[in-house]
Amino acid sequence: MTTRPPDALSPLGIAVSGGGDSLGLLLLAAAAYPGHVTAVTVDHRLRAEAADEAQKVADICASIHVPHDIVRLPDAPPERGNRQQWAREARYAALADWAGYGGRRTRHWVAVAHQQDDVAEGFLMRARRGAGVGGMAMMVAERALSQRRGSARLIRPLLGWRRAELAAIVAEAGLTPVADPGNHDPKYDRSRIRAMIAASDDLPVPRLAMAAHNLRDAEIALEWASEDAWRNRSTIERHEAVSLDMHDLPHEMRRRLALRAIVYLRREAGLDEAWKGTGLERLVAALETGQAGTLAGIAVRPGRRWLFRIAPPRQSH
Repeated sequence: MTTRPPDALSPLGIAVSGGGDSLGLLLLAAAAYPGHVTAVTVDHRLRAEAADEAQKVADICASIHVPHDIVRLPDAPPERGNRQQWAREARYAALADWAGYGGRRTRHWVAVAHQQDDVAEGFLMRARRGAGVGGMAMMVAERALSQRRGSARLIRPLLGWRRAELAAIVAEAGLTPVADPGNHDPKYDRSRIRAMIAASDDLPVPRLAMAAHNLRDAEIALEWASEDAWRNRSTIERHEAVSLDMHDLPHEMRRRLALRAIVYLRREAGLDEAWKGTGLERLVAALETGQAGTLAGIAVRPGRRWLFRIAPPRQSH
Protein backbone atom coordinates (compact mmCIF):
# COMPACT_ATOMS: atom_id res chain seq x y z
CA MET A 1 0.00 0.00 0.00
CA THR A 2 1.44 3.38 -1.03
CA THR A 3 -0.51 5.49 1.47
CA ARG A 4 -1.09 4.69 5.10
CA PRO A 5 -3.02 6.36 7.91
CA PRO A 6 -0.83 8.52 10.18
CA ASP A 7 -1.71 6.16 13.01
CA ALA A 8 -1.66 2.53 11.96
CA LEU A 9 -3.88 1.68 14.94
CA SER A 10 -6.70 3.99 13.79
CA PRO A 11 -9.84 2.11 12.72
CA LEU A 12 -9.57 1.53 8.98
CA GLY A 13 -12.52 0.79 6.71
CA ILE A 14 -12.10 -0.89 3.34
CA ALA A 15 -14.75 -0.52 0.63
CA VAL A 16 -14.95 -3.90 -1.11
CA SER A 17 -17.21 -4.47 -4.11
CA GLY A 18 -15.89 -7.97 -4.77
CA GLY A 19 -14.01 -6.99 -7.93
CA GLY A 20 -10.34 -7.75 -8.37
CA ASP A 21 -9.08 -4.31 -7.35
CA SER A 22 -11.02 -4.10 -4.11
CA LEU A 23 -10.19 -7.69 -3.15
CA GLY A 24 -6.52 -6.89 -3.70
CA LEU A 25 -6.89 -3.86 -1.44
CA LEU A 26 -8.63 -5.99 1.18
CA LEU A 27 -5.81 -8.55 1.21
CA LEU A 28 -3.08 -5.89 1.38
CA ALA A 29 -4.83 -4.00 4.19
CA ALA A 30 -5.55 -7.12 6.21
CA ALA A 31 -1.86 -8.06 6.01
CA ALA A 32 -0.60 -4.55 6.82
CA TYR A 33 -3.02 -3.75 9.68
CA PRO A 34 -4.16 -7.03 11.22
CA GLY A 35 -6.97 -6.56 13.70
CA HIS A 36 -7.63 -2.94 12.72
CA VAL A 37 -9.55 -3.41 9.46
CA THR A 38 -13.28 -3.62 8.79
CA ALA A 39 -14.65 -4.16 5.29
CA VAL A 40 -17.93 -2.84 3.91
CA THR A 41 -19.84 -3.65 0.75
CA VAL A 42 -22.45 -1.26 -0.63
CA ASP A 43 -25.31 -2.98 -2.44
CA HIS A 44 -26.46 -0.41 -5.03
CA ARG A 45 -29.33 -2.62 -6.18
CA LEU A 46 -28.22 -1.97 -9.77
CA ARG A 47 -28.16 -5.67 -10.67
CA ALA A 48 -30.08 -8.70 -9.47
CA GLU A 49 -26.82 -10.40 -8.53
CA ALA A 50 -25.71 -7.59 -6.20
CA ALA A 51 -27.03 -9.14 -2.98
CA ASP A 52 -25.34 -12.47 -3.71
CA GLU A 53 -22.09 -10.68 -4.56
CA ALA A 54 -22.19 -8.79 -1.26
CA GLN A 55 -22.66 -12.08 0.58
CA LYS A 56 -19.70 -13.54 -1.32
CA VAL A 57 -17.54 -10.70 -0.04
CA ALA A 58 -18.83 -11.36 3.48
CA ASP A 59 -17.78 -15.01 3.17
CA ILE A 60 -14.30 -14.04 1.94
CA CYS A 61 -13.87 -11.61 4.83
CA ALA A 62 -14.95 -14.28 7.31
CA SER A 63 -12.33 -16.65 5.87
CA ILE A 64 -9.53 -14.13 6.52
CA HIS A 65 -10.97 -12.96 9.87
CA VAL A 66 -11.89 -9.41 8.78
CA PRO A 67 -15.21 -8.02 10.11
CA HIS A 68 -17.59 -7.11 7.30
CA ASP A 69 -20.76 -5.05 6.94
CA ILE A 70 -23.25 -4.89 4.08
CA VAL A 71 -24.96 -1.57 3.43
CA ARG A 72 -28.00 -1.72 1.17
CA LEU A 73 -29.11 1.55 -0.35
CA PRO A 74 -32.67 2.41 0.68
CA ASP A 75 -33.59 3.90 -2.70
CA ALA A 76 -33.77 2.00 -5.96
CA PRO A 77 -31.62 3.35 -8.82
CA PRO A 78 -33.30 5.72 -11.29
CA GLU A 79 -34.78 4.20 -14.44
CA ARG A 80 -33.27 6.94 -16.58
CA GLY A 81 -30.25 9.20 -16.51
CA ASN A 82 -26.66 8.43 -15.57
CA ARG A 83 -27.10 5.40 -13.33
CA GLN A 84 -23.34 5.01 -12.83
CA GLN A 85 -23.04 8.60 -11.61
CA TRP A 86 -26.00 8.05 -9.29
CA ALA A 87 -24.39 4.87 -7.94
CA ARG A 88 -21.05 6.63 -7.35
CA GLU A 89 -22.62 9.49 -5.40
CA ALA A 90 -24.89 7.14 -3.45
CA ARG A 91 -21.93 4.88 -2.61
CA TYR A 92 -19.88 7.70 -1.08
CA ALA A 93 -22.88 8.96 0.89
CA ALA A 94 -23.47 5.44 2.22
CA LEU A 95 -19.79 5.02 3.12
CA ALA A 96 -19.82 8.34 4.97
CA ASP A 97 -22.88 7.29 7.00
CA TRP A 98 -21.28 3.91 7.72
CA ALA A 99 -18.03 5.52 8.91
CA GLY A 100 -19.89 7.98 11.14
CA TYR A 101 -19.34 11.59 12.15
CA GLY A 102 -17.78 13.52 15.00
CA GLY A 103 -18.21 11.88 18.39
CA ARG A 104 -20.00 8.85 16.97
CA ARG A 105 -17.41 8.19 14.29
CA THR A 106 -16.39 4.54 14.18
CA ARG A 107 -13.94 4.60 11.25
CA HIS A 108 -11.23 7.24 10.91
CA TRP A 109 -10.27 6.20 7.39
CA VAL A 110 -12.10 4.55 4.51
CA ALA A 111 -9.94 3.21 1.69
CA VAL A 112 -11.09 2.62 -1.88
CA ALA A 113 -9.26 0.69 -4.58
CA HIS A 114 -8.71 3.19 -7.37
CA GLN A 115 -5.48 2.31 -9.13
CA GLN A 116 -3.22 3.50 -11.94
CA ASP A 117 -5.35 2.10 -14.77
CA ASP A 118 -8.35 4.00 -13.37
CA VAL A 119 -6.28 7.19 -13.40
CA ALA A 120 -5.28 6.70 -17.05
CA GLU A 121 -8.85 5.91 -18.12
CA GLY A 122 -10.27 8.89 -16.28
CA PHE A 123 -7.67 11.17 -17.85
CA LEU A 124 -8.65 10.14 -21.39
CA MET A 125 -12.38 10.22 -20.66
CA ARG A 126 -12.21 13.80 -19.44
CA ALA A 127 -9.79 14.91 -22.17
CA ARG A 128 -12.31 13.62 -24.71
CA ARG A 129 -14.97 15.85 -23.12
CA GLY A 130 -12.75 18.93 -23.22
CA ALA A 131 -12.17 19.16 -19.46
CA GLY A 132 -9.80 21.69 -17.94
CA VAL A 133 -6.84 21.18 -15.63
CA GLY A 134 -8.90 20.16 -12.60
CA GLY A 135 -11.06 17.77 -14.60
CA MET A 136 -8.15 15.85 -16.11
CA ALA A 137 -6.02 15.88 -12.95
CA MET A 138 -5.43 12.65 -11.08
CA MET A 139 -7.93 12.01 -8.31
CA VAL A 140 -6.69 13.15 -4.92
CA ALA A 141 -5.06 10.54 -2.71
CA GLU A 142 -6.90 11.78 0.37
CA ARG A 143 -9.93 13.96 1.11
CA ALA A 144 -12.87 14.23 3.48
CA LEU A 145 -15.39 11.50 2.77
CA SER A 146 -18.22 14.02 3.02
CA GLN A 147 -18.73 17.71 3.79
CA ARG A 148 -20.23 16.98 7.21
CA ARG A 149 -18.21 18.07 10.23
CA GLY A 150 -16.13 15.24 11.68
CA SER A 151 -16.28 13.16 8.51
CA ALA A 152 -13.93 10.22 8.08
CA ARG A 153 -11.12 10.59 5.54
CA LEU A 154 -11.32 8.89 2.15
CA ILE A 155 -7.95 7.50 1.05
CA ARG A 156 -6.77 5.94 -2.21
CA PRO A 157 -3.63 3.99 -1.33
CA LEU A 158 -3.27 2.10 -4.63
CA LEU A 159 -2.86 4.94 -7.17
CA GLY A 160 0.61 3.66 -8.03
CA TRP A 161 -0.52 0.05 -8.52
CA ARG A 162 -1.55 -1.59 -11.82
CA ARG A 163 -4.76 -3.57 -12.19
CA ALA A 164 -2.75 -6.65 -13.22
CA GLU A 165 -0.65 -6.52 -10.04
CA LEU A 166 -3.77 -6.59 -7.88
CA ALA A 167 -5.25 -9.40 -9.97
CA ALA A 168 -2.11 -11.44 -9.36
CA ILE A 169 -2.42 -10.97 -5.58
CA VAL A 170 -6.05 -12.10 -5.67
CA ALA A 171 -5.25 -15.11 -7.84
CA GLU A 172 -2.39 -16.14 -5.54
CA ALA A 173 -4.83 -16.08 -2.62
CA GLY A 174 -7.10 -18.47 -4.53
CA LEU A 175 -9.98 -15.98 -4.78
CA THR A 176 -12.29 -15.44 -7.74
CA PRO A 177 -13.38 -11.80 -8.12
CA VAL A 178 -16.89 -10.72 -9.01
CA ALA A 179 -17.23 -10.01 -12.74
CA ASP A 180 -19.19 -6.82 -13.45
CA PRO A 181 -20.51 -7.00 -17.04
CA GLY A 182 -20.64 -3.20 -17.12
CA ASN A 183 -16.84 -3.13 -17.24
CA HIS A 184 -16.97 -4.45 -20.80
CA ASP A 185 -20.23 -2.93 -22.01
CA PRO A 186 -19.45 -0.52 -24.91
CA LYS A 187 -22.40 1.71 -24.01
CA TYR A 188 -20.29 3.07 -21.13
CA ASP A 189 -17.52 5.59 -21.85
CA ARG A 190 -15.08 3.97 -19.46
CA SER A 191 -15.49 0.55 -21.08
CA ARG A 192 -14.75 1.98 -24.53
CA ILE A 193 -11.72 3.91 -23.27
CA ARG A 194 -10.43 0.81 -21.46
CA ALA A 195 -10.68 -1.23 -24.66
CA MET A 196 -8.93 1.50 -26.65
CA ILE A 197 -6.00 1.64 -24.21
CA ALA A 198 -5.67 -2.15 -24.28
CA ALA A 199 -5.61 -2.17 -28.09
CA SER A 200 -2.97 0.56 -28.54
CA ASP A 201 0.74 0.56 -27.68
CA ASP A 202 0.65 4.35 -28.12
CA LEU A 203 -1.42 4.81 -24.96
CA PRO A 204 0.81 3.45 -22.17
CA VAL A 205 -1.00 3.54 -18.83
CA PRO A 206 1.99 4.76 -16.76
CA ARG A 207 2.52 7.73 -19.10
CA LEU A 208 -1.16 8.67 -19.11
CA ALA A 209 -1.22 8.42 -15.33
CA MET A 210 1.93 10.59 -15.16
CA ALA A 211 0.18 13.28 -17.20
CA ALA A 212 -2.78 13.16 -14.80
CA HIS A 213 -0.38 13.35 -11.85
CA ASN A 214 1.34 16.42 -13.35
CA LEU A 215 -2.05 18.07 -13.83
CA ARG A 216 -2.87 17.38 -10.17
CA ASP A 217 0.31 19.29 -9.25
CA ALA A 218 -0.77 22.11 -11.58
CA GLU A 219 -4.25 22.13 -10.02
CA ILE A 220 -2.76 22.44 -6.53
CA ALA A 221 -0.65 25.40 -7.72
CA LEU A 222 -3.67 27.11 -9.29
CA GLU A 223 -5.72 26.60 -6.15
CA TRP A 224 -2.89 28.10 -4.09
CA ALA A 225 -2.78 31.10 -6.42
CA SER A 226 -6.56 31.56 -6.34
CA GLU A 227 -6.54 31.41 -2.53
CA ASP A 228 -3.89 34.12 -2.49
CA ALA A 229 -5.86 36.22 -4.98
CA TRP A 230 -9.05 35.79 -2.92
CA ARG A 231 -7.30 37.09 0.20
CA ASN A 232 -5.81 40.09 -1.57
CA ARG A 233 -8.48 41.02 -4.09
CA SER A 234 -11.84 40.31 -2.46
CA THR A 235 -14.00 42.56 -0.31
CA ILE A 236 -16.99 41.04 1.47
CA GLU A 237 -19.87 43.36 2.33
CA ARG A 238 -22.07 42.19 5.23
CA HIS A 239 -22.11 38.63 3.84
CA GLU A 240 -24.49 39.87 1.13
CA ALA A 241 -22.05 40.92 -1.58
CA VAL A 242 -18.52 40.19 -2.78
CA SER A 243 -16.40 42.64 -4.75
CA LEU A 244 -13.43 41.20 -6.65
CA ASP A 245 -10.63 43.11 -8.36
CA MET A 246 -10.32 41.21 -11.64
CA HIS A 247 -7.99 43.68 -13.37
CA ASP A 248 -5.08 42.05 -15.25
CA LEU A 249 -5.99 38.52 -14.12
CA PRO A 250 -5.98 35.65 -16.65
CA HIS A 251 -9.27 34.00 -17.57
CA GLU A 252 -8.69 30.87 -15.49
CA MET A 253 -8.05 32.88 -12.33
CA ARG A 254 -11.18 34.97 -12.95
CA ARG A 255 -13.18 31.79 -13.37
CA ARG A 256 -11.92 30.34 -10.09
CA LEU A 257 -12.54 33.54 -8.15
CA ALA A 258 -16.03 33.88 -9.61
CA LEU A 259 -16.76 30.31 -8.53
CA ARG A 260 -15.56 31.08 -5.00
CA ALA A 261 -17.73 34.19 -4.80
CA ILE A 262 -20.87 32.40 -6.00
CA VAL A 263 -20.35 29.42 -3.70
CA TYR A 264 -19.71 31.76 -0.74
CA LEU A 265 -22.84 33.84 -1.32
CA ARG A 266 -25.03 30.82 -1.96
CA ARG A 267 -23.92 29.36 1.35
CA GLU A 268 -24.58 32.66 3.14
CA ALA A 269 -28.05 32.87 1.53
CA GLY A 270 -28.91 29.33 2.60
CA LEU A 271 -29.32 28.10 -0.98
CA ASP A 272 -28.99 24.40 -0.31
CA GLU A 273 -29.90 22.92 -3.66
CA ALA A 274 -26.94 21.39 -5.43
CA TRP A 275 -25.09 23.51 -7.99
CA LYS A 276 -22.13 21.95 -9.76
CA GLY A 277 -20.82 25.00 -11.58
CA THR A 278 -23.09 24.67 -14.62
CA GLY A 279 -23.08 27.87 -16.65
CA LEU A 280 -19.99 29.36 -14.98
CA GLU A 281 -17.90 29.48 -18.17
CA ARG A 282 -20.64 31.34 -20.06
CA LEU A 283 -21.08 33.83 -17.22
CA VAL A 284 -17.36 34.62 -16.99
CA ALA A 285 -17.08 35.03 -20.76
CA ALA A 286 -20.01 37.47 -20.71
CA LEU A 287 -18.53 39.46 -17.82
CA GLU A 288 -15.22 39.74 -19.65
CA THR A 289 -17.06 41.48 -22.50
CA GLY A 290 -18.81 43.88 -20.13
CA GLN A 291 -22.17 42.11 -19.84
CA ALA A 292 -23.87 41.62 -16.48
CA GLY A 293 -25.44 38.29 -15.64
CA THR A 294 -27.13 36.11 -13.05
CA LEU A 295 -26.21 32.54 -12.21
CA ALA A 296 -27.36 30.14 -9.49
CA GLY A 297 -29.19 32.89 -7.63
CA ILE A 298 -26.25 35.35 -7.71
CA ALA A 299 -26.31 38.56 -9.78
CA VAL A 300 -22.95 39.82 -11.10
CA ARG A 301 -21.96 43.24 -12.45
CA PRO A 302 -18.75 43.61 -14.48
CA GLY A 303 -16.06 46.31 -14.38
CA ARG A 304 -12.55 46.55 -13.00
CA ARG A 305 -14.10 45.06 -9.88
CA TRP A 306 -16.79 42.46 -10.41
CA LEU A 307 -19.64 42.82 -7.93
CA PHE A 308 -21.49 39.66 -6.84
CA ARG A 309 -24.80 40.03 -4.96
CA ILE A 310 -27.53 37.66 -3.89
CA ALA A 311 -30.18 38.14 -6.53
CA PRO A 312 -33.61 39.27 -5.30
CA PRO A 313 -36.34 36.63 -5.52
CA ARG A 314 -38.33 36.62 -8.72
CA GLN A 315 -41.73 38.26 -8.53
CA SER A 316 -44.59 35.93 -9.46
CA HIS A 317 -47.39 37.38 -11.57
